[in-house]
Amino acid sequence: MTTRNQARRSTTSPETAAAGRASEAGSSRPVGSAEMPPISLPERLLAARERKGVDLYRAERDTKIRAHYLAALERGDYRELPGAVYTKGFLRNYALYLGLDPDEVLAQWRSERGEAALATTAVSTPPRPLVSPRPGLTFSPGLLAAALLTVAVVAFVAYLGVQLFRFAKPPTIAVTNPAAAVTEVEDGTTTYTFSGASIAGATIEITAAGRDQPYRASAGPDGSWTTEVELSRGRNQFEVNAKDPETGKTAEDPIQRVIMVPFPVIEAPTLIVESPLDGATYENGAIPVTGRTTNAGSVRVASTWQGPVTEPVEPEASPPAPPIVEPQTATPADDGTFSVPVELVAGRWMITVTAASAEGKTVTLARNVTVSFKGVNLVVSIDGGSAWLKVWVDGKLAEGFGAGGKTLRDGRTVTFTGETSVEVRTGSSGVTYFTLNGDALGALGRRGIPETWLFKPPAPPEQTGRK
Repeated sequence: MTTRNQARRSTTSPETAAAGRASEAGSSRPVGSAEMPPISLPERLLAARERKGVDLYRAERDTKIRAHYLAALERGDYRELPGAVYTKGFLRNYALYLGLDPDEVLAQWRSERGEAALATTAVSTPPRPLVSPRPGLTFSPGLLAAALLTVAVVAFVAYLGVQLFRFAKPPTIAVTNPAAAVTEVEDGTTTYTFSGASIAGATIEITAAGRDQPYRASAGPDGSWTTEVELSRGRNQFEVNAKDPETGKTAEDPIQRVIMVPFPVIEAPTLIVESPLDGATYENGAIPVTGRTTNAGSVRVASTWQGPVTEPVEPEASPPAPPIVEPQTATPADDGTFSVPVELVAGRWMITVTAASAEGKTVTLARNVTVSFKGVNLVVSIDGGSAWLKVWVDGKLAEGFGAGGKTLRDGRTVTFTGETSVEVRTGSSGVTYFTLNGDALGALGRRGIPETWLFKPPAPPEQTGRK
């Protein structure tokens, strides 16, 4: 029986023995009494931790002291510790954690360090505890909820900060086009595109002088904006401002821009009248008005009757009404030349030629002429259809209008001049119009009826049977 008890005592582990002695050490009996030999400091620490029911990794998390340092304290292997200062700190914190008196633990540590050789023979080093793998990072539902709440709070605080900053600061405004304060554009420009930058979503207002409502545009997400304005000739002044739609604040310094649209340089047209010459006398009333002009879009010829060729010796009680000639307008050719034929009756006339440009600038020249008919001057016009003509001048067939005659289409006009007479046979009397020495006689017959008429002033026109 004694042998079996001794065997059981011999198989008892050092840790179990240390724990038993530590239990006795925790009693009222002093350390080093005759009844129980004192235990070493490593044994006390190991026994106290086992009594607390924690492993080294739990102790590491609770004390923030690495597990291998705690194991070195429990083994008495102080050479693995970083130094005496750190060792004392580790012992004090570990003693408090294990419920031991830190001053007593430090005193025992100093004592055992002074008797290292004796302590080596008296103290059995506890076995190195098995190091279990360190658990990984785990997320509990509570931890995840706390993290999400923290992120939400940070985002809300950041949003409040941004809003407070926006409310405290007015929007900015910049104009990139036109870049200069005063810009001149080409003549004829009627619109211009403004562009620039501001804060995102800002309302851009461009006020124009003389315009009731401003032009408006909205800045995009990147703050850029663009809008088109109307221009007029001369000085166009604009003021560009930005407004924050949320705060209602406007930019502190609106930008001024002036766009100049030049007025066109309008040149008056030039005019040269080559015919008629001033003071010329014509023996018939068919007067060609010819000349040249530049920068003129049209030429207008007006004829004003000034009176008879010779004044009567005794004034008539009721003089006849002056003849009226409608003004005529022509478009100059590409080289600037123009030709406007006029038909005038006998008398003194003032012919006024006016050249006008597209911008309304005009230049005028006047020519005084006298129409004093000599012989026979007959103008034949075709109006309303075609007519076949055969003509005798002073009793002889006119060139081009001989035995076979000639057909004239609608709108054609020819003039015949003789010393004593002009005789005309027409295939359609109703579309053939006559003007004799400036007097318009009109059509003398009916349409489609062939007739022959003799003109021999001062006698009136006479119908003949000549064919």
